[in-house]
Amino acid sequence: MPAHEKINYVEFAARDLAATAAFFEAAFGWTFTHYGPDYIAFSGEGLDGGFYRADLAARSERGSALLIFYSERLEETLAKVSAAGGEIVKPIFAFPGGRRFHFTEPSGNEFAVWS
Repeated sequence: MPAHEKINYVEFAARDLAATAAFFEAAFGWTFTHYGPDYIAFSGEGLDGGFYRADLAARSERGSALLIFYSERLEETLAKVSAAGGEIVKPIFAFPGGRRFHFTEPSGNEFAVWS
């Protein structure tokens, strides 16, 4: 049940919905519900959301919010992201509180993973 006035859902643009879905399925084990040719949705991944067909991408250098995954094994997660076709745009680096890396998925949206 959604909590009153709490963040509940996030949406991203995606140039290639099939490639984006295949990436998240391979790298993180997500499953998607397909709502026609222009929208796919995911749930049960910490925050529910979806991808809609558009020629845009969320990138932090353009002021977009950055969604960050947590990993207990950062190097393993980086290897899975790379093997699934993600592009590492910031290799593992230290920051106050831990280490993280940034990647883009096939449609160009940027995410990060921290440990």
